[in-house]
Amino acid sequence: MTAVIDKTVRGPGRWAAPPRPGWEEEPSGAGLAGKGLALTLACLGILFPLWIVVVTSLSSRKTIDEAGGLVMVPKDITFIAYKELLSGGQVTRAAVISVLVTLVGTLFSMAVSVLCAYGLSRTGSMGHRWILLTLLATMFFSAGLIPTYLLVQTLGLTDSYLALILPSAVSVFNILVLRGFFMGISQELIDSARIDGAGDLRILWQIVMPLSRAVIAVITLFYAVGYWSAWFNASLYLNDQDMMPLQNVMIQLVQKQEAPVGLGQAIKTGQLSGLAVQMAVMVMALLPVAVLSPFVQKHFKKGMLTGAVKG
Repeated sequence: MTAVIDKTVRGPGRWAAPPRPGWEEEPSGAGLAGKGLALTLACLGILFPLWIVVVTSLSSRKTIDEAGGLVMVPKDITFIAYKELLSGGQVTRAAVISVLVTLVGTLFSMAVSVLCAYGLSRTGSMGHRWILLTLLATMFFSAGLIPTYLLVQTLGLTDSYLALILPSAVSVFNILVLRGFFMGISQELIDSARIDGAGDLRILWQIVMPLSRAVIAVITLFYAVGYWSAWFNASLYLNDQDMMPLQNVMIQLVQKQEAPVGLGQAIKTGQLSGLAVQMAVMVMALLPVAVLSPFVQKHFKKGMLTGAVKG
């Protein structure tokens, strides 16, 4: 009888919606149609500009000239813009710099955030309350841009890749989310491991982190996207153009309306359009985030909401 009732409520398909709570009314046809229309318009509003950017990056100079700029209908598809960008030079070097900064920065930020969050999740730890209040204060008050720049300069970090990592290495919000998730882990489980002789680091590595994969995946994505998309620190602390990450090269390319060094000859000969190069750099900048986000999407609800509610 139980199986029949469950099948009737949930539906026969694998992707059937879960049973609706008793206090929630059934949606009307107009409501469902309105939600579907709103979601469709929102998706189109997001995908249509991306479509234009991708199509323009794959268009020849003749197609772009005929369209008078951005191309909406694909015609004469060519990969010459990506070929020229990846053949070496400023853009390739900037992409490698962005990848390395993102990897190193994300690992460093996650290590600091996880250790800090675990310490703050143990309410009996030394100085727990004052450290937590100090971190919370930094969310509302900051020294400002000039003192921060003077500090980085005094430490000798200007014209150094560390200037792209250290000034924005830790987010208090991410620490609080991790802390809230860690506090939701059973204290009895931790106490039993401590009775067996496990220390704090072993408990964190073998018990807490495996149980917190969802929130760790989400926070890792947040840090990675932040490092990959960052441009302000590079424009502020770096003077050497050869050290600029991909985002700064893209900004320079769009603002100056010209191709990076090494692509000018291809544009002058008519083989390549400067607009196609700009769009290709944008696609390269968006691609890693677009590829990684779907793999972490399933962890957002469990990781973010649970950590935020229990914090």
